[in-house]
Amino acid sequence: MGEQHTAKFPQEVIDEYAALGVDLVALFSAGHLGTRMGVEIKEASADRVVGTMPVEGNTQPYGLLHGGASAVLAETLGSVGAMLHGGSSKLAVGVDLNCTHHRAARSGLVTGVATPLHRGRSTATYEIVISDEQDRRVCTARLTCMLRDARAEG
Repeated sequence: MGEQHTAKFPQEVIDEYAALGVDLVALFSAGHLGTRMGVEIKEASADRVVGTMPVEGNTQPYGLLHGGASAVLAETLGSVGAMLHGGSSKLAVGVDLNCTHHRAARSGLVTGVATPLHRGRSTATYEIVISDEQDRRVCTARLTCMLRDARAEG
């Protein structure tokens, strides 16, 4: 999983999940899809989640970053933020995602930054800005997650 193992989590989050015997890296990673797409989470807290993804391998037939790839990056980052907001007693489940694609990316890495717009008891909404290596906005997304009580059986 490469760089995902170096994601920066607040110490209190690491301690909380370690006490429960939960593998924090696995729980907050991009999962199998994100791994195949090269998503790497660089920083994670309820206030800000940062991740990268290569354009190469995630393009549509014209050689441009696929809009669905941007959506995967956005949902991954927003979901991590919502999970961190909800804490170990909640599961974040995406219920609404919208993406506006502003410009094409043809190469390099794109970076997504997720910041909260709303953090409540039952929902959390994050704005995710995806930029290219020249810091030009490629996509703006908004993700709303429902926060459900975690079941004891996992």
